[in-house]
Formats: sequence, C-alpha cells, structure tokens
Amino acid sequence: MPTTLKEFESVWPRIVADLEDHCKQYKLPQQSLDWFVKSLNYNTVGGKCNRGMSVVDTASLLRGQTLQVGTEEYFKAALLGWMIELLQAFFLVSDDIMDSSKTRRGNPCWYLAPNVGMVAINDAFMLESSIYLLLKKHYRQEKSYIDMVELFHEVTFQTELGQACDLLTAPEDHVDLDNFSLEKFTFIVIFKTAYYSFYLPVALALHYVGAATPKNLQTSLDILIPMGEYFQAQDDYLDAFADPEVLGKIGTDIQDNKCSWLVNQALRKVTPEQRKVLEENYGQKDSAKEAKVKELYHELKLSEFYQVWEEERVADLRVKIEKVDESEGLKKEVFETFLQKIYKRSK
Repeated sequence: MPTTLKEFESVWPRIVADLEDHCKQYKLPQQSLDWFVKSLNYNTVGGKCNRGMSVVDTASLLRGQTLQVGTEEYFKAALLGWMIELLQAFFLVSDDIMDSSKTRRGNPCWYLAPNVGMVAINDAFMLESSIYLLLKKHYRQEKSYIDMVELFHEVTFQTELGQACDLLTAPEDHVDLDNFSLEKFTFIVIFKTAYYSFYLPVALALHYVGAATPKNLQTSLDILIPMGEYFQAQDDYLDAFADPEVLGKIGTDIQDNKCSWLVNQALRKVTPEQRKVLEENYGQKDSAKEAKVKELYHELKLSEFYQVWEEERVADLRVKIEKVDESEGLKKEVFETFLQKIYKRSK
C-alpha cells in the first residue's frame, strides 16, 4: 500500500524538533528560532508531497514489504523524502521572488507574508542547509552517507542550471521567440525538473535499501529522465488544453512567456503568417491575446499531435522498463508505478 500524506506528515514534527535542538545548542535567540520554525512549516508543509512520499513507496517496493508507520525504518525513509521537500521549499521560496509570484499553494508567497519581505532570501538558504544537518544527524554512520550528500549537492546544482537557462531563455518582460528551441526546452525540463522530481527520490530509496549500485543508478537515470521530460510536456499540454475546473488552476504559460513544449512545437509548424500571430500575442498579460495563441494551437492541431507523441513516448518508456535487470535489487515495478501516476493524467 502506498503511504498516505497523513502518515508522511506524521514524522514532520520530529524533524522540526531536530532542527530546533540544533539551533538551541547555539543559544539562538527565541525570536529567531520561532521565525525559523514558522518558515519551515509555512514553506515545507502543505504541498502534495509526491516527491517525498515516493521515497517511502520506492523503498517499500525495493524491500518487497511496506514500511510500517511509527517504526524507525519508516522515519528514516520518510526523512529522506522530507529532505526533498525541504529542497523543493528552498527552490520555491527563491523562485517566487525571482518570478514576482503572488500566491503559492493558495497562500501568499513567503516573501509577501506579513513582515517577511527579503528576509525570505536568508530563509531559503536555511531551508537548504537543514537538509545537510538532518543527513548528518541520522545518516552519518551509514556507508551511503557521503554519496547522499554528494547526490543532494549535484541535483541542487543541476536544478539551478535548469533555472538559469529558463530565466535567460524566457524572461517574462522580454519576448523573443528566436531565443526558444526544443533543445532549450529539453535542457530546462531535464535539469530544472526531472533530476530532482524523478531521479532523486529513486536514487535516495536505492541508497536507503543498500542497492545503489552504479548500474542501478544508471538504469534509473536512463528511464526517469525521459519520464520527467514527458511529464513536463504533458504539464505544458494540460496548461493550455485542460479544463481549469479539472486541472484545479488556470494555465498561465502563454501569458508568462514560458519556453513550453507547445510553443516550441508551434514554432516548428507555423507558416510565416502564423508566426507573426505568435510574435504579436505570445507572452503578453492579455487574455484576448492569449486566446489568439490558443486558437493558433488548435489550428496547428497541437492537441492531436500531442496525443500521438504521448503514445510514442510511453511505448518507448515501457520498452526500457521491460529491459530492467533486477539482479542487483532494482525492480521494474518502481518505474511502472511512476508511469501509472502520470500516464493520461488530467491534472
């Protein structure tokens, strides 16, 4: 049985207590300590926690038995999951400042919360540092300790490279479609999303169960990176074509000048006249102009094109999963579970 959000969240107070204890040894003044705890809770809890929970679920699949809530075993696997959630929190707090975003998970972004402002930058650094304090406290004795430290550093840097490419390719206030390309889309997606959202949870679970052989890690990369790329293309497709009621949010990619899968496919198919329509209407905070871009997407039959592309990508992934060698403790089921969650999703 997959872990539930309630079960996963049950270990969070212990993690906060660990971080508080660490600060108390420095005699951090109470006001600063309370602030840190508030930032931890505001920014880390309240999301779907898919990345974090998949560490627990993957560890259970690799072990061949469900990790029992309340045991030390469950705590240590969930802790690794919460470290990904802390990494995500660090990225989101920073990202929201860079993008001048207003809300996150239905609340004001942290930097817009009362009395926070640019203190949020330091809070973001503290969220990231928390990962390494927790790793040291709970994993220093394990032989995979330094591998996990390096994995977190590497994936963090990869995500930052993806963010750099994204910010430079598609600044919100300067639209230049010549700057877009499918190659850039692919780089942004793989580095900004696929490494930390798909590969990191599985790599951590492999370390947790002692099956992180070079071969297993490579196999995981070879399957999960293309899966992450497919996931983002699907996300971009849903942003423009899904019913906002079902999706649970209103798509903003067109108005935000995103270097999305759709606009890059459109750029490959347009006539000079259609390209002019794109150039005049893409990346503008104007719903009438957004509607014109969507009209062009329909004209170019991008929805139908996506459906065919999706089937091809999923067929490729299934072939790769079928070839997984289970002799070193890796299981096909790990990848099948990930694929099931995203194939044909509507939100």
